[in-house]
Amino acid sequence: MIGLSTTAYPGRNVRAFEEWLRAVKELGFDAVELVSEWPNFLTRTNWKSYSELIESYSLAVTVHAPFSDVNIGSLNSRIREASLEVLEEALEVSSLLNALSVTVHPGHCSPASRKYRDDYNWVHRQSLSRLGELSREYGVTVGVENMPSFPILDAQTPERLAELLEGIELGVTFDLGHLNTTTRDFEGFLRIFKGRIVHIHLHDNSGKADEHLAVGDGIIPWREVLPKLPGVPRVLEVSSLEDAERSLGYLRDIGGL
Repeated sequence: MIGLSTTAYPGRNVRAFEEWLRAVKELGFDAVELVSEWPNFLTRTNWKSYSELIESYSLAVTVHAPFSDVNIGSLNSRIREASLEVLEEALEVSSLLNALSVTVHPGHCSPASRKYRDDYNWVHRQSLSRLGELSREYGVTVGVENMPSFPILDAQTPERLAELLEGIELGVTFDLGHLNTTTRDFEGFLRIFKGRIVHIHLHDNSGKADEHLAVGDGIIPWREVLPKLPGVPRVLEVSSLEDAERSLGYLRDIGGL
């Protein structure tokens, strides 16, 4: 199964969503990933509008929980609790949508968290444990995503992500584009998280930045990596329908679909 993320949706509300969905279906996608970010947050008050449209096109759903201004690793308890409330709403709505999976970001660093590393690790893992509880409560599969190379971001390597998740009942979202900006050790990632990957994000880049290019427009060795990926939902995280169409064409040409 392959889906398309709403990172490729240019609209600013649900009204233009149906036309976009029609194009997604015509391109041959099986699913859509709803990214709950400005200007199209997915909430308790609007989820039905999205659900009805998606069902009318017989598409499956995955969800990417909010991440901008959200930090489950914050040493400020008010910010941390507010972040967890935002993510709980995403998990609740995902359950109502019968989403196949929900992707969440780990916490990120601050000047305080760099100074008080042990405290940061403790509150971060407490938040992840809470997400594990919410995952079970709402009956949704949650994948914590590996992050790209960027100064404040955590979990940029599979080893660090594994450290954060040790003993916590959460899955992993494997973002190949992100890993291409850090270790580029695709086999190592798959080895460390064997049996734990619940969702996959596909996009490309030059290895220097998280560019979200069409698949085949960067340097990821797709012919080598794709056959080794587990059989879980895959979603293209590109910036336009044009990039989505070109990505599908590339994947078909190399036997990746």
